[in-house]
Amino acid sequence: VQLQASGGGLVQAGGSLRLSCAASGGTFSIYTMAWYRQAPGKQRELVAAISGGGSTNYADSVKGRFTISRDNAKKTVYLEMNSLKVEDTAVYYCNADVYVRDSGRGYFWGQGTMVTVSS
Repeated sequence: VQLQASGGGLVQAGGSLRLSCAASGGTFSIYTMAWYRQAPGKQRELVAAISGGGSTNYADSVKGRFTISRDNAKKTVYLEMNSLKVEDTAVYYCNADVYVRDSGRGYFWGQGTMVTVSS
């Protein structure tokens, strides 16, 4: 299973970006999908997650500004980021809890997409 993330870039504080992450490769079922981020010198942290049924949870730092959603038919998860702050600058990674036919269940990571918010 491969996860391909896209949508990062440079934006001014207060601006918006939309990240996408599409899963492909083989026959699989996706359970929870999530976005993490890692800022320079910091540990990777959970930003938002969405279950297969659509339940969501967010880090306190992004509540009210970010929205996670998914399109199960497209096997894609999105992260709509509004009112971006300089402290949102980080590499954003998508993550998926996947059951792969004939292989079993496991977590997969995308390659990361850079989000830079300028003041």
